[in-house]
Amino acid sequence: MIQTIKKAFLALALVAAVGAAGEASAEILINGAGATFPYPLYSKWFSEYAKVDKSVKFNYQSIGSGGGIKQISAQTINFGASDKFLTDAELKGAPGKLIHIPTVMGAVVVTYNLPGVSSGIKLNSEDLANIYLGKITKWNDPRIADDNKGINLPAKPIIVVHRSDGSGTTSIFTDYLSGVNAEWAQKVGKGASVKWPVGLGGKGNEGIAGQIKTTPYSIGYVELAYAFENKLPYASLKNQAGVFVEPSIKSTSAAAAAAVKHMPADYRISLVNQPGKDAYPVVGFTWLLVYENQKDPAKGKKLVEFLNWSMTKGQKMAAPMLYAPLPDSVVKMVQKTIKTIK
Repeated sequence: MIQTIKKAFLALALVAAVGAAGEASAEILINGAGATFPYPLYSKWFSEYAKVDKSVKFNYQSIGSGGGIKQISAQTINFGASDKFLTDAELKGAPGKLIHIPTVMGAVVVTYNLPGVSSGIKLNSEDLANIYLGKITKWNDPRIADDNKGINLPAKPIIVVHRSDGSGTTSIFTDYLSGVNAEWAQKVGKGASVKWPVGLGGKGNEGIAGQIKTTPYSIGYVELAYAFENKLPYASLKNQAGVFVEPSIKSTSAAAAAAVKHMPADYRISLVNQPGKDAYPVVGFTWLLVYENQKDPAKGKKLVEFLNWSMTKGQKMAAPMLYAPLPDSVVKMVQKTIKTIK
């Protein structure tokens, strides 16, 4: 009798083990890496999508746009993520045709830690460039004080913080500074990595937010969601129309409205310094980078299904997480592009 029960248990264990192995092999793992800028939203997308399609799992490493570009170019991941669009040379260097899929838009905000000043700082583009050039070194510099009447600015040195890794957030921020300051454009320029004139380096949007939070009298730049998550204040910046604008979904969308009229077929477009009194000046698209010809048909099919979902249900999740959803006209364009993935 005992032997019969033992045999029955062994048979059940074997069935369970075979079933578990079948389930494990049924799960398709899709690996991605890159931008920290959209990481809070992408995390939400991947966990929500797991409820839609239980046969697929997304593994995303938030390592910075530079790392994402490097890994997708080396084909060590299934998709890359970047807030910097690839140059012609970078696209040519890839082993196949890489497609840019814009997912959402975000604002790069200037955040600060000023004891005694919880919010309300205004900065014009010239002063911001001069802080990062190391030419404005004190918080109570008359050039900053002029735009902040009624705020008691401390006579303390400004501790400048910037990204140390290859970063799409840096690409957007330096693109903006290059457009508003000739000296910056000439001496430093724009890109995912630049030679910073002054400041301390931090890794990822997470690293910068953490440094600002723990360093009194510091200033830095992060994606809006990170400032909000870390309860950090952010400055109103003077836009091209001469208006001080606070970063928000509305002001991010206003920046995109002017640019999307000239949207190129490959989506490689800058959204900084757009015209319009409501436009926040430091805005960028964030893109997923995928190969037109997918090496693994099963993974390719699942990736395409996810991309289509991101253009519909996924877009509805953007605004609550402080990212601006794509304009309808861009969504329609992107849906056609997704159909070209083989």
